[in-house]
Amino acid sequence: MRIFGLTGGIGSGKSTVARMFREEGLAVIDADRIAREITLPGRPAYEAVLRAFGRGILLPNGRIDRRRLGDIVFADPGKRSELEAITHPEIARGIASELYRLESEGHNVALVEAALIFETGRRARFEAVITVRCGRDRQVRRLVKRDGMSEERILQRIASQMDPEEKARASEHVIDNSGDRAATRAQVRELAERIKSGSAP
Repeated sequence: MRIFGLTGGIGSGKSTVARMFREEGLAVIDADRIAREITLPGRPAYEAVLRAFGRGILLPNGRIDRRRLGDIVFADPGKRSELEAITHPEIARGIASELYRLESEGHNVALVEAALIFETGRRARFEAVITVRCGRDRQVRRLVKRDGMSEERILQRIASQMDPEEKARASEHVIDNSGDRAATRAQVRELAERIKSGSAP
């Protein structure tokens, strides 16, 4: 099975591009969805996260408040590393399980949508990496509109990730999401056809 990574900084439009790849007939595994699932009550990482960060991160319904937890870990690299040590092995197992399922269903290509492919040293697991990028101003505007975060918090989170231009240079393919949706879709369609035909490395 050919496995491609799909990555991009926060607010780059990575999830929109992932949806477009699905619409072009390619299977996409969402690592962030797996991350949410493994931290639900009763799931493997839930109690470990509570032991590390305390019950103050819980919502009234007993679920982890991802925004509150995000504020903690993005303000402290040590805390972020602690969280990643808990969640990343479980996320990797979840991705492997999804890949096995897709291959057993007859898929010969899959994309793994994950924000931290380069940052976590997982580049070697993929045949090639596709990076979604856009201008910093657009990135900030998207996050303000989507999450209602302050610009200060947004810039803090952007700074915690690999520089977008460096990420793009390290990737085999780049989708520029700075323009309108039609321009992005045209790039996705062209690359999806190359991937399906086997001509894309």
